[in-house]
Amino acid sequence: MQPALNIAIKAARRAGQIINRASNDLDLLKVTTKQPNDFVTEVDKAAEAAIIETLLEAYPGYGILAEESGRRVAKGDEEYQWIIDPLDGTTNFIHGLPQYAISIALAKGNSIEQAVIFDPNRNELFTASKGAGAFLNERRIRVSRRSKLHESLIGTGFPYRMFEHIDLYLAIFKELAQKTAGQRRPGAASLDLAYVACGRYDGFWEFGLAPWDMAAGALLVAEAGGLISDLRGEANYLETGNVVAGTPKVFLPLLKLIEEKLPDSMRG
Repeated sequence: MQPALNIAIKAARRAGQIINRASNDLDLLKVTTKQPNDFVTEVDKAAEAAIIETLLEAYPGYGILAEESGRRVAKGDEEYQWIIDPLDGTTNFIHGLPQYAISIALAKGNSIEQAVIFDPNRNELFTASKGAGAFLNERRIRVSRRSKLHESLIGTGFPYRMFEHIDLYLAIFKELAQKTAGQRRPGAASLDLAYVACGRYDGFWEFGLAPWDMAAGALLVAEAGGLISDLRGEANYLETGNVVAGTPKVFLPLLKLIEEKLPDSMRG
């Protein structure tokens, strides 16, 4: 196993301990609203601090891009950047809904090299290294073998902060409701992508995500044999925030259906 991956696993498990302890006393949580329907707790901040401390202890020169504390410029190793979401699914966590995760990715330039997604509720550790496959608790995982959209279970995420595209979401959701086996919206995009990688979902789509929501999950999907892109079928999802993923044969009809609904302003 790659040394950097081992350090990321250590950081994720340390954050998981903080989150699990706090989940026993949710009534005592201090919750702050960053913007409407976008929350941060003291647990997010404590988990992120623990992750960053662990990563920088091993790789002091690497840059950081983290959800709560922002960007830390690399000092010497400009190529490398850790991309961190200390608690993806904060709203679920606040409500005691056990669907949230820690997401850590290591980028070298524009390439994601290492990925860790840790679900502390189920003790499920998803990992991937570029070119070396994807794993769940050290067992190799692959995307599902489903090849037809109408047989597929699709994950998604609906708008909760910005509602400018709500009608578009509903139009796509309506069509997919009639052309798939079902859709799910659990509320943690990192886990949604991990579920595509291990075959629990056959596809996933969402708009308006941040890099820390997708970076680790994107590598998991790719290393598990899936396809992932932005709305134009290109690899700019970390920049655009719009993503479509799936098995090789489900991905293309899913992307095509979504593309056909897009306004011109989202095609370019």
